[in-house]
Amino acid sequence: MKDKFSYCIYCLIVVFFISASSFAQTSEQKALESKRERLQEEIKEINRLLFAERKEKGTVLDQMEALDNKINVRQELIRVTNQQSNLLNRQINVNIRNISKLREDLKILKEDYAELIEKTYQNKSQNNRLMFLLSSENFYQAFKRLQYMQQYAKHRKKQGEGIVEKTQELTRLNQDLVRQRKEKDQLIAENQKAKAELSKEIESQRSLLTSIKQNEAKYTSAIAQKQKEARKIDREIERMIKSAIASSNKSSGKSTSSATFALTPEAKLLADNFSSNKGRLIWPVEKGVKSQGYGVYADKLYPGIKHRNNGVTITTDKGSMARAIFEGEVIAILSVPGGNKGVQIKHGNYISTYYNLSILFVKKGDKVAAKEALGEINTNRLDGTTKLKFYLYKDSDRLNPEDWIYQL
Repeated sequence: MKDKFSYCIYCLIVVFFISASSFAQTSEQKALESKRERLQEEIKEINRLLFAERKEKGTVLDQMEALDNKINVRQELIRVTNQQSNLLNRQINVNIRNISKLREDLKILKEDYAELIEKTYQNKSQNNRLMFLLSSENFYQAFKRLQYMQQYAKHRKKQGEGIVEKTQELTRLNQDLVRQRKEKDQLIAENQKAKAELSKEIESQRSLLTSIKQNEAKYTSAIAQKQKEARKIDREIERMIKSAIASSNKSSGKSTSSATFALTPEAKLLADNFSSNKGRLIWPVEKGVKSQGYGVYADKLYPGIKHRNNGVTITTDKGSMARAIFEGEVIAILSVPGGNKGVQIKHGNYISTYYNLSILFVKKGDKVAAKEALGEINTNRLDGTTKLKFYLYKDSDRLNPEDWIYQL
């Protein structure tokens, strides 16, 4: 009896850990599936925008950036799909072990049940239940015998139910195993397809590189011009931020030399709300893809040439609008000589900047809500690309928008 009790306790512990492990793996699988779907959508969006650039005769440089971005996303997709496949492998192995364990349990239950049925049959053939009760020496003994028969019948019923439950669980695990193996085969097939697509994209990139090398002077000139324009925009953005800080602090009676905003209680509350949404802020466009990230990076063709992006560049559709990522106040309208327009919004002591707009819908001093349209993003007449340059600052310090915008 003691051995059977210990065995039951052991089974309960095993079931608990199996359930906990299964829940953790299911959660991880859902997270990986969500990430894989997002990457697939991003690749579709890049493909669509890249096709539009080619249709509109986009520059080779723009096509190169888009293709490079797609290759990076494709490599991430392959990595995530591999993770999913490995996780499914672990789940399949766990299921195989569980099935083996359940078969052992079922065998023991059936043996015990068979023994119980045999004893019951023997009792029925040798003794009459009524005579068993009537032969009691006293009422107490008869009561105890009745209790014993009821418990015996209950135990027999419970064992029968246990066999049914174990059989059903075994059937379910077998079905799960078949489903998991199909999912694994599907993931392997998708990964092979993704690798084949990646090979084509790398080949396409090589073809573009050859095209660029044949026009090296034109390419390096285009890079130099882009870098010059970027530096001019960056200087103007930072000049206007410092000017806004000085103006705000002067009106509140603070030192104009300060590099930080003197915040009112209301502005501090807004800044705290903005900060608490780090990593969850909305995109500054309704749809699009990040075509250039934040920071310094080497040129793909000439690694000696370094590029710097103080914000992020998002490629979107022609006619798209820039939208506020959070509630705030328009503190400046940018108009870079020889360039396009921009809007700066203050969120407490955080400033978001939206540059490369052709038409503005707001003016300095306007209060704006999250998702409110600020202006139409400019479409380049020469190459047909529509790109928003987005910057984020805390006071006069640059921030990486990728850390703040959800899945940027």
